[in-house]
Amino acid sequence: MMFMTARVDLKKILLILGIIAAVIAGILWITGGDEDVTTAAPSVGTNEGRVKFLQDFGWEVAASPVESSQVKIPKESSEVFERYNNLQKSQGYDLSRYAGKNVMRFVYKITNYPGATEPVYATLLVHKDQVIGGDITDTAAKGQIRGFKMPAGTEQTAPSETAATP
Repeated sequence: MMFMTARVDLKKILLILGIIAAVIAGILWITGGDEDVTTAAPSVGTNEGRVKFLQDFGWEVAASPVESSQVKIPKESSEVFERYNNLQKSQGYDLSRYAGKNVMRFVYKITNYPGATEPVYATLLVHKDQVIGGDITDTAAKGQIRGFKMPAGTEQTAPSETAATP
């Protein structure tokens, strides 16, 4: 009977297992997994769902969108797209994942934007009933395009409530 022994180096085994795990994680990251699956995002397949999505950020909006249309996310990157996508990334979205795809664009008028003198609009970009991006646009001369989050230090009151205050 013959016995063979081998000396096992625990550090080498752990290193090899770590490399294998990193390779698997890298493959999943590169492929992006299933691009149509978004986690913890509410369904916005209905107008009510889209309005609720905006209300969850503190916005009050008109009951119906002022515009809805299909738009195509550009395949080719540009400076303008990169700036807009950087805003999306700051909110946890990334439009580059949808390059070349048609998505729905819904625009709602915001009725409680703090200090607004001109119309303010919320734009939602929707793919397969999930928000994939969007913004809040103040159309005033010095207005800004910002993420969905309500500006810091502002109260969430409708303009009609503030107008009644003496």
